[in-house]
Amino acid sequence: MSVSQVAAQNVTVVLPEQPANLEPCRSIRADIGRVINMNITETLTVTNPETGEVVPHLATEWTQVDPQTWQFTLRDGVTFQDGAPLNAKAVVNSVDRLMNPALTCDSRSKFGDQKLTASAVDERTVQIQSSIPNPIMPTLMSTVQIVAPSLPFDAETNEPAGTGPYVLQEATPERIVLSRHPDYWGEAPAVEEATFVWRGESAIRAAMVETGEADLTPAIAVQDATNPETDFAYLNSETTRMRIDMQIPPLDDARVREALNISIDWDGMGEALFGADVLRASQMVVPGIRGHNEALQPWTYDLERARQLIEEAKADGVPVDTPITLIGRNGFFPNSGESLEAMQALWSDLGLNIEVRALEAADWVRYLDKPFPQDRGPTLFQQQHDNNTGDAGFTIPVMYTSNGQYSTVSDPALDQVVQEAMTATGEDRAKGFAEAARIVHDDLIADIPMYHMVGYVRVNPRLDWTPDLKTNGEIQLSKIRFND
Repeated sequence: MSVSQVAAQNVTVVLPEQPANLEPCRSIRADIGRVINMNITETLTVTNPETGEVVPHLATEWTQVDPQTWQFTLRDGVTFQDGAPLNAKAVVNSVDRLMNPALTCDSRSKFGDQKLTASAVDERTVQIQSSIPNPIMPTLMSTVQIVAPSLPFDAETNEPAGTGPYVLQEATPERIVLSRHPDYWGEAPAVEEATFVWRGESAIRAAMVETGEADLTPAIAVQDATNPETDFAYLNSETTRMRIDMQIPPLDDARVREALNISIDWDGMGEALFGADVLRASQMVVPGIRGHNEALQPWTYDLERARQLIEEAKADGVPVDTPITLIGRNGFFPNSGESLEAMQALWSDLGLNIEVRALEAADWVRYLDKPFPQDRGPTLFQQQHDNNTGDAGFTIPVMYTSNGQYSTVSDPALDQVVQEAMTATGEDRAKGFAEAARIVHDDLIADIPMYHMVGYVRVNPRLDWTPDLKTNGEIQLSKIRFND
């Protein structure tokens, strides 16, 4: 094989940030999922990003046994990259590991308060039981990475092993290299080796693809998407918000929370920083997802009322001068840092004491998950949430229930509404989640919804690849082909 032929089978992907680690249990986070999801590890089911249909993958079929129990039949002849067979015991181990309280597992957040118990029926049949009725278990299983039993059960790993088409060859502070798995159960992918590197500046990532130093980048800023032959916009299913630490003064006062929402011209800022196609959000569930509340409208810009609310709160003894920290993440999404700076300036002008802390991913995650740092003080936490699986049950429980992994809310009435929605089906389910969204927005003012995002990618012309709804959190290397 010639040198040019070898080069044609290798790709370099430049990411906006270094993955915090390579733990499959955390792979719903974009920094980790872009590398390992459907590359190293795979799932029982897959959700089609265009139709929302749940289709077989490691499981070939499934059936509901009772309201809380589903049975999955596993694909025959599949092995993990370490040689172990994919069988019911391995799936049970993956589910048990997901539920293991010793691990801070972001993927577990998709299940809300429910607990899963798995059991092997026979070698290729596994039953998964939920602690509450679960009508969308096949969809939920599209988020659970099935891992080799050899992975540590009580500790995170940087050496993931799954059933996917690629194995981890190298992981250093400078790069991650995946190589094609010779014994993969499915069709051999065109890409033989993939190298992931990271650069924080959008312009640098765009230039690397333009010069051929890299082959694609999944995230560039709108101002760098200047070449229609290589740059593509796509709906990426992400929604951004500032989570309000609503238990800590002065953020425990609803007037302050409302003032934060109405004191910024979000439409103007969104177009300037994220492009004309970005959509102002009123809630964290994107339009088209079951449970999206179409009646909710984004907060209206009203600086005069915002100033009045802050003055009223101050007159009533609310400590509005207390320093409030905006927690961001370096390289989180294009122009995320610029948005923090804009918010800091505008909220400071409102009379609040605002400071910005931009953290690396490994440090930022301490503020994402419970238990939150006890000495954090009042914080506004920059978050981007991906819901491409078609149901608000992946969003509302984790963000707004009292036990939600990302939640600063404690409201028993809201918990009850969410619990009833989680166990409902059809229109009742949609109405229940829509009502929960209304309570969050109108009654509690629990966060600052920002935008339903549009992503921009740059792709080297030698690749035959286009982004889809999942691209921001998953770069499936097996879908890449090479142009002649």
